[in-house]
Order: sequence, then C-alpha cells, then structure tokens
Amino acid sequence: MSQPLVECIPNFSEARRPEVVEAIRSAIASVAEVSILDQHSDMDHNRTVITLIGPPAAVEEAAYRGIEKAVELIDLNHHTGEHPRIGAADVVPFVPIRDITMEECVEMARRLGKRVGETLQIPVYLYEEAATRPSRKNLEDIRRGEYEALKQEMGRNPERTPDFGPEQVGPAGATVIGARQPLIAFNVYLTTNDVSIASQIARAVRHSSGGLRFVKAMGVLVEGRAQVSMNLTNFRQTPVYRVVEMIRREAQRYGVGIHHSELVGLIPEEALIDSAVWYLQLDGFEPNQVLERRMTQALSKEPTSQMAQSNFLEELARGTPTPGGGSASAYSAAAAAALVTMVARLTVGKKKYAEVEPKMWEIIEQAEALRQEMTHAIKEDAQAFDAFLNASRLPKDTPEQQKARSRALEQATLGAIQVPLRVARKAIQIMQLTLQVATLGNLNAISDAGSALAQARAALTGAGLNVRINCLGLSDSSQVESFVSELRQLEDEATKLESQMRNILIQRGKLPF
Repeated sequence: MSQPLVECIPNFSEARRPEVVEAIRSAIASVAEVSILDQHSDMDHNRTVITLIGPPAAVEEAAYRGIEKAVELIDLNHHTGEHPRIGAADVVPFVPIRDITMEECVEMARRLGKRVGETLQIPVYLYEEAATRPSRKNLEDIRRGEYEALKQEMGRNPERTPDFGPEQVGPAGATVIGARQPLIAFNVYLTTNDVSIASQIARAVRHSSGGLRFVKAMGVLVEGRAQVSMNLTNFRQTPVYRVVEMIRREAQRYGVGIHHSELVGLIPEEALIDSAVWYLQLDGFEPNQVLERRMTQALSKEPTSQMAQSNFLEELARGTPTPGGGSASAYSAAAAAALVTMVARLTVGKKKYAEVEPKMWEIIEQAEALRQEMTHAIKEDAQAFDAFLNASRLPKDTPEQQKARSRALEQATLGAIQVPLRVARKAIQIMQLTLQVATLGNLNAISDAGSALAQARAALTGAGLNVRINCLGLSDSSQVESFVSELRQLEDEATKLESQMRNILIQRGKLPF
C-alpha cells in the first residue's frame, strides 16, 4: 500500500520580517519526512502561507513546530495588515490527500489543538470538519472582530471559550485548527483603486450575502489596486471559471474590468483542467489526454508481487523464526485497538449519541495511541528475538567467553520477555476500552466491539505464551515467578472483562448466546 499523505496549510501573521518567516519555515522543515511545496508572503496582508505535505505524524509534528516558532516571534500587539487575524499562527488546516480519511484529519486537528493549548498555553478553536459546535464551522465567525475583539471578550463571553488552552489571550493571540477539503485561495485584481467596488463585488459573489455557494470573499486594497480576495472551499461544486465570470459581469456594472488574478499557495490540477475545458469548450475531453498524466501512469506501473513482499502476513508465513508468535500477538492487539477506534468513529457525529461524543473522542485518542504502540511492537518483538539469536552465536571456547555469552543470553532473554509482557499489559487496556464502546458506542457496531475484545484476549494469550517460554532461559527463579505472577493477574482480569462483554452483548446488543 502507498503511504498516507496529508497536506497542511498554516497561515502565519507575518510577511514583512523575512528573518521571522525563515525561522518559521526552518522549524517546519526540521521534520525530516515533510516536504514544503509552497510559500506565499503578502506584504499588504502581512501574512505568510506555507504549504507542506507528508505522512500524518510528520505533518502534525511540523505544524506544531511552526506554531511554536510563530508564538515565540510574533506579537500581535504590533501587527497590522489587510487580512483578518486572531493569532500569530492564525489558522492551521489539515487536508486529506491520499489513503487517509477526513475523520483521521479531524483527529489530527484535535490532537494538535490539545497539545498547543496545553504546552504553548495558546487558546485553540477547532473549525470546519473538526468544529465542536455549528457556530465554529466557519472561520470568519471565529475570527469576527479579530485579535483586538478577542482580547476584550475572552473570559467574558461564553461564545469565545476556546476548545483547548487557557481562557486568556497573550501577544500570540489564538490559533484556529481544523480539517477541510482542498481550498483554493484566489484573488482577482480590478482595473481600479476604488476598494468600495471590490467590496460590492465581493458581496455579490460570496455565499453569506446570497452569492455562489462555496465562495468566501472580501474587498481589499493591495499594492494600490482594488482586489477581490477569496477562498473557494469546494471547486467541484463552484468551479473557478464560474467565479471569474461572475466577477467579470459584476465589474462591468461599475465600468471596470479584471486586471489580473493570482493564486495564494497551490491549486489542484483538476480545477485548472475544468477551467480550461470550459473556456475552450472541449466537450469530449478526457483527463488522460493530458500528456503528463499519461506519462505518469506509464512510469508508475509496478508488479503487484512487489507490493505483496512487504505484507506482514506473508512474512509471518515464511519458514523463519521471526516474525513469530510474539509479533502475531502484537498484530492482534493492534487490530483490536483499530476496531475500538472504528466503533468510536462510527459514534461521533451521530445526533443519537451526542451526549457521549466527548467520551468517544477520548477513546479514539487512547485507542489510536495503543494501535501505534502495538504496531511498533510487531517489529520490536522480532528484533528482541534476533538479539537472542545473536547472543547464542557468541563464542564459548574459553571460560571468559562462556561467562560473557551467558550474560548476553540472560540480557537478551529479558529483552525478549519485556516486549510480549508489554503487549499483554496493553491488551488489558484495549479490552477495557472495548467495554466502553460496547456500552456507550453505536449500537449497530456492538459486535465489532465484541470482536475487538476477542482480538485483544488472543493477543494476551499469545503474548503470555511467549513470556512463559522465554522464562525457561532465565536463571533467576524469583524473576520467573514475578513475570508469571503478573501474567496470571492479567489473565484473571481478562476473564472478568470477557464475562462483562458477554453480558453487554446479551443485554444491550440482544445477541443470542
């Protein structure tokens, strides 16, 4: 499978001090797996937009580092610019690009928001798909009155209470974090310096004033020219060419025209192709008629067998010592945690379960952390056993070598015990989460909660067997007794949790047993 990709487009309230912009960019670029695709700085707006892309965890970390640096270097008490803003790191959206869902981007926004609020002590609001209430879905509603109004109202107006962080505003203001579909930041310059004309045209085209559905617009003066500054939030429903043509017609009413237009950041290829097809009237056009697309398709083909080589189950089926039962147990634990996340995700956003939604978000965060840890444990278990094999191959020709080999084997054996023992402990935590989603979560997915518990119990059983067989290699009987005693306690707890799940499945789920 290809690697998931997320785009992030943080907007920072600075453009006139290049050293500050460069410091923020460097902080973002310090995360190795992240690629910066674009940087746009506007002096009149006094705002910089950086576009980055990469794997979800790397992008989330890069966004945090960018916010952290902006908070350190930008004081909004001394900031002026045409563009509305409430924070040094004003808005940070995540956009799903490949092999990742909008729900996962929402979870990224929530994790980042919590981290920024708690660590940097910055008020954080969640918007768009991550919004916690309807009044916070639209960015302009959160930003109304800008930084100056927020300072006055924070702590006094309940509507201004942040989703994360303190109820007070410092020099860095607040940050708005969210998840959304691809957005096109698009500006049209007019053949006039009369900003009132741009404002009238913006009023005509924006949705909030009765205009086009997925258009947000305002009139501003940039470099001595009136500009209609826009965000196009769904280019498939409201294409770029339709917006341009409406602006052109509205401008004619005032005796002006379009001087030129500009993009802020990047634009999806599809949006440009749609405009080209419309203006050129290419009614029979097919996307694969684009030369570069056809070339990419031809060059990117690879045998499906290459993809299968990295499959964990294929590796498990090979006649090699690793990966083995310990890795398979960790795999089962990761699968159990993933099922918990699935049930919780099927619960959030449903009116019927609105009261338990905050709890479901907590469960999602816990289950995803456990899934990541257990996924890493798959490899760690194999590495621990490989370390044992390496120790067993040490020379033993002399008494000194024999002692050194014995010590190395003892340490390697302890290492081979610690990984499955950790899996066993985490399996219990996952089982406890399964009971919560079975009790509170979407009733239609209650059987999935039960399946998650069964997977976690299997993980505990398999991990326990690995601990026990590795204990045979320990010379200290007290250590063996300690490990086995803990396993017994975990297994007793698992038996109780299994019984509770059965009762929930019968009583709440009405499952026949």
